[in-house]
Amino acid sequence: MTKTVAELAGRWLKRRPDALSEQESRVLESAIERKPVARDVNVAVARQASVGDRLADAIARIGGSWTFIVCSIAFLVLWTLGNAWLLGRQGFDPYPFIFLNLVLSMVAALQAPIIMMSQNRQTERDRLDASHDYEVNLKAEIEIMALHEKLDEMRHSQIMTMRDDVARLAAQLDRIEALVSGPRA
Repeated sequence: MTKTVAELAGRWLKRRPDALSEQESRVLESAIERKPVARDVNVAVARQASVGDRLADAIARIGGSWTFIVCSIAFLVLWTLGNAWLLGRQGFDPYPFIFLNLVLSMVAALQAPIIMMSQNRQTERDRLDASHDYEVNLKAEIEIMALHEKLDEMRHSQIMTMRDDVARLAAQLDRIEALVSGPRA
C-alpha cells in the first residue's frame, strides 16, 4: 500500500499538498519512507560557524561569567590601590583615574557588540531548535495517527471475523437444533 504526500496531507493534516510548508512536506515524506526527522542541530550550527562566530561566542562566554566579574573587580582594586596609595603622587594614572576610565570604556565599547553578535547567533540557533522541535512533534503526531488507523483497521477486522464466527456458530446451532428437533416430530 503506497501512500503519497498528497494523500497523507489530506488525511492527517486536512490540507491540500500545495498548502503545506516545506517542513510539513519533509515530515510527511519521512513518514512515508519511515525515516527519522530527528537530527543534532548542534552539528549543523557548529558546521556553519565561522572563526569570528566562535570567537564572539568565546568572548561572550568569558565576559558573561562570574570569573570575569571577579577578575575585573580585582583589577580595579589593584589599579586603585597601586595608583592612589602605593605610588602616591608618582602613580602613572593618579586620581580620578582617567586612563583607567579610558581602558574600561574601550573594553565596554568592544565587548558590547561582540556579545550582541553572540546573542544574535543564539537567537538564530533557538529558531533552528524551535523549527526542529516542530518537525519532530509533527512526525510524532503523524506516527500516532498512523498507529490509530492501524489499530482501528485491526479492530474492524477482528469485529468482522467475530461477526462471521457468530453467524457460522448460529448456523451450526440452527442445524443442531434441526437435527435434535427433526427426528422427534
